[in-house]
Amino acid sequence: MPHDRTSAFYDNNAEIYANRARSLPKLKLDAFLARLAPGAAILELGCGGGQDSAYMLSQGFDVTATDGSPQLARQAEARIGRTVKIMLFEDLNAEAAFDGVWAEASLLHVPRPNLPDVFTRIHRALRTGGILHASFKSGEAEGHDNLGRYYNYPSAGWLSKLLTAGGWRNLAIEESDGGGYDGKPTRWLIVSAQR
Repeated sequence: MPHDRTSAFYDNNAEIYANRARSLPKLKLDAFLARLAPGAAILELGCGGGQDSAYMLSQGFDVTATDGSPQLARQAEARIGRTVKIMLFEDLNAEAAFDGVWAEASLLHVPRPNLPDVFTRIHRALRTGGILHASFKSGEAEGHDNLGRYYNYPSAGWLSKLLTAGGWRNLAIEESDGGGYDGKPTRWLIVSAQR
């Protein structure tokens, strides 16, 4: 999260954000986990309050939780009872270390020009056949929400071209209506892809 206002929002609101009433994306999580072997190694990028990591850990998976906000990482650590790595997406340097990458509503903060490099880093971090789950707020141009947070707001077509050019296989992008922390109706893009 290199955009200062976005980082500041999560740092300044970490406790409230991490402990808000949030429905676990259980259907998406279960579909993601069903594609992995029991005990598979999962990297969560942007774990926020740690709810998704807690669920994956409870299902017996080997989860590495990360977040770019030190304050959110502390909140997640309290929830999951283990260290959360403080890391920006652009700092991911793992190689063939994970069977899956879970990036629920996190990569949407990566500046558009940086997304190709971030997807390359994720691709490299996955083992052959590894899977990626990511979700984005749909749009046509980057911008900020009413809380000052930066979003890359891609279209399904834009994301599809980017991922296809990056060598991802078995790419699927679903669209669904929902909401977000800001309470606004949101069109979501749910990405599934394989290394």
